Amino acid sequence: MSPIDQYSRAAHSNFAHHSPLDPENFADRHIGVDVPGLAAMLEALDQVDLDALEHAVVPPAIRLGRALDLPAPATETQTLAELRGLAAKNRSMVQMIGMGYHDTITPGVIKRNVLENPAWYTAYTPYQPEISQGRLEALLNFQTAVSDLTGLDIANASMLDEATAAAEAMTLMRRTSRSKSNRFVVDADTLPQTIAVIMTRAEPLDIEVLVTDLYSADAGLPIGDFFGLLLSYPGASGAVRDQQALIADAHSREAKVTVAADLMALTLLRPPGEIGADIAVGSTQRLGVPLGFGGPHAGYMAVRTDVQRQLPGRLVGVSHDAAGNPAYRLALQTREQHIRREKATSNICTAQVLLAVIASMYTVYHGPEGLRRIAQKMHLQAAQIAATLRGAGVTVEHDVFFDTVRALVPGRAREIVTAAREEGVNLWADGEDAVQISVSEKTSAAHIESVVGVFGAEAEGWTAVSFFGDLQRTTTFLTHPVFHEHRSETAMLRYLRRLSDMDLALDRSMIPLGSCTMKLNATTEMEAVTWPEFAGLHPFAPVQDAAGMLELVDQLEKWLVEITGYAAVSLQPNAGSQGELSGLLAIRAYHRSRGDDHRTVCLIPASAHGTNAASAVMAGMKVVVVGTDDGGNIDMTDLAAKVALHGENLAAIMITYPSTHGVFEDTITDLAALVHGAGGQVYVDGANLNALVGLARPGEFGGDVSHLNLHKTFCIPHGGGGPGVGPVAVAAHLAPFLPSHPLGLIDPSRGEVGTFGSIGAISAAPWGSASILPISWAYIRMMGADGLRRATLTAIASANYIARRLDEHFPVLYTSATGFVAHECILDLRPMTAATGVTVDDVAKRLADYGFHAPTMSFPVAGTLMVEPTESEDLAEINRFCDAMIAIKGEVDQVAAGVWPVTDNPLRGAPHTAESLVGDWDHPYTRTQAVFPAGVVPARKYFPPVARIDGAFGDRNLVCSCPPVEAYA
Repeated sequence: MSPIDQYSRAAHSNFAHHSPLDPENFADRHIGVDVPGLAAMLEALDQVDLDALEHAVVPPAIRLGRALDLPAPATETQTLAELRGLAAKNRSMVQMIGMGYHDTITPGVIKRNVLENPAWYTAYTPYQPEISQGRLEALLNFQTAVSDLTGLDIANASMLDEATAAAEAMTLMRRTSRSKSNRFVVDADTLPQTIAVIMTRAEPLDIEVLVTDLYSADAGLPIGDFFGLLLSYPGASGAVRDQQALIADAHSREAKVTVAADLMALTLLRPPGEIGADIAVGSTQRLGVPLGFGGPHAGYMAVRTDVQRQLPGRLVGVSHDAAGNPAYRLALQTREQHIRREKATSNICTAQVLLAVIASMYTVYHGPEGLRRIAQKMHLQAAQIAATLRGAGVTVEHDVFFDTVRALVPGRAREIVTAAREEGVNLWADGEDAVQISVSEKTSAAHIESVVGVFGAEAEGWTAVSFFGDLQRTTTFLTHPVFHEHRSETAMLRYLRRLSDMDLALDRSMIPLGSCTMKLNATTEMEAVTWPEFAGLHPFAPVQDAAGMLELVDQLEKWLVEITGYAAVSLQPNAGSQGELSGLLAIRAYHRSRGDDHRTVCLIPASAHGTNAASAVMAGMKVVVVGTDDGGNIDMTDLAAKVALHGENLAAIMITYPSTHGVFEDTITDLAALVHGAGGQVYVDGANLNALVGLARPGEFGGDVSHLNLHKTFCIPHGGGGPGVGPVAVAAHLAPFLPSHPLGLIDPSRGEVGTFGSIGAISAAPWGSASILPISWAYIRMMGADGLRRATLTAIASANYIARRLDEHFPVLYTSATGFVAHECILDLRPMTAATGVTVDDVAKRLADYGFHAPTMSFPVAGTLMVEPTESEDLAEINRFCDAMIAIKGEVDQVAAGVWPVTDNPLRGAPHTAESLVGDWDHPYTRTQAVFPAGVVPARKYFPPVARIDGAFGDRNLVCSCPPVEAYA
């Protein structure tokens, strides 16, 4: 037989067992289960087809009963062509607006090997640290860089953006300041978007915000007490000021001080920690992260050690593993908001990990000398512009600045900005009398010539510059070897590859996390994110520049309205937590508009998503918990009692649907009627929307508001713990109360700055993390109504198939009255633990030896695993996971039988590293059993880089910056 004949026979044999794919149908590629695989799953569930499964699982009262009204699905090629058309409608400009956003250069080696690399963007939050060492090291580099640059003791692993970081700093200062005042003082020369978010966040918490000029001749701190002070360094106007006296004065009044600082400027300026600040916040956007029409960008927060254990957000710390080797983990994980619920001090349950990784690698690639050179070039260019304008008779307001020159041009600001646009440059007009010019890493001599030309000047040569006098930085930064070892692209490439090889992400295997929906992030969906027409847009550029982007936003909003059954959507919230807060603030504003200020009680079932309670507290509401029954459903008797007790003051109920217990509760419409009858609103958490799309619409079965997690249902990747987008969708009566923004729609031709909505700004940018919206747009565009419905039902089928296969080994805790789960199931390990001593942690760690990420541990029920397969996994991978779980149960049985002691067995010793293959071995199980358990093919083996990590040691000995090289000896 010829080689060609052999190939043809093999190909025919292969195709005989798989249904042919339609190359024009994206849904066939997105949905992992093929026709034979689906038939096998449905047979195991005793269902004839997906329609029958829908009728068996989804309560009839909520079923949509029709197809969604969406455009017919486009192919991948057509979708990219449409995106190219939208991109072409955007106007590419030289962005010299500043205002917290600056053009930057993403080094190609970082763009290709981080931002566009699924090994990084498909990873999950590093709750399982043994299989997350690569991204944890990258985040530790981020924390070290931020701590070094700010001169403060400890930094977290990123915030959502600069404005929310400042708002979080406000509440942190309130918790830790000795002052009992409720006043918070803000430097008037602070970015307007930061002030707007602070105002939004302060009002429900009864914080009085005083925005004041601190620098005029007779100014200074206001009279009276205040708990905190926010300064900007440099200011929004570009001015660099000596703030030591203000900080000392605030401290003398027992107030804390936060400085919003530009990290690039801090390579040249004395850092906030040296001038007395307690906290520093800001953005790392200009460290290699594209503008992207406002996001996503990693904010940062750094603090002194006296408040480190109340630092919001995630914190990477250094501990050691079972072999004594240094290892990284998330420190102080008990601060996670889904654990603390109504006792939480923040509702943030994510970070901007992918963007933080980019920023950290930018600092690794350039090092301290490279960053300083970039900063010096920008400062020299700004000084050149200032000197040239002064030489032409233009008044430059500030003598000391970093990268932003503020020119006073009475009555001519709009004229100058319009003239600059004709030269292809965007400047910032502050009213009619001032123009600001911000230089960036991309600013060239030709750009400077164009800018000064519109003022009637000619660019002069370089001028001598005094670098800030007493404010010039004299201390070193980025001294750790990691910031000095990767200068060549070869070295950087290999460093990034080494880190990604240590991690277990979706590009290697199924990540069966319940509630987090780790589904395919298709390459076509991701492709437009780095196109310059989208990535190069400034969020405060004139609206005409973003015509294509805004058309995409409008289409996506309309599609989400159709999918959810609501009347309006805002895409501003840049995380699910911010979407939750937006929805609750809309409910609060609606009640207040009707004179019902007393409606402040928020009912939250014990089965609700974890951040709900934290968000309610932040929205100024009082949380009342509603119990669940033995089946995991909301206890309707208890709900009726709570509604009767609190009816007059009832603001809302927050429910997750299907419930976090993984069940379609058939009482949902009765619940909504009960709450509405008492005058309350129904908030349906959209965390589990992947079980509803195309089957039911929350806006129709009783919801008044929902937030959606685009990183779950609509394919924005998790990125190791962010970015996310959390749009808020509302019924018509709540539409007037959607988020607003002080710089929402800008039209320089009319001198207008538009706003929309009423609750205030939720995020720093008008459309939040706009640059990743093309991902969800492309997903919906390619799936169409039928594809979305099929994906939902396949996800439900996959979850039920897993539940059926594993139930005899690990009992499924909750099912509906018909015996089905929704898109996820909870496996109850508590009887096993009680009988054998083997814990949920042991099973989770052992899964790493089988090449799997663990399901969600101990949430929402302690001692359980919550599994969600999604629609993207094929039957072979689902069976591989089930086989691994069954094999693990077999190992547990060996412990129960006394073959292995509970203190020394493959589960308690897991995960096992490659190092365990050599040296002494004194365990009662073999090395082969340790590293090559049943079903694991040696040639495809994933080895966790570290053994089990001692989390308690890391919390007792908090080290959250790069350890010295000697620690690895």
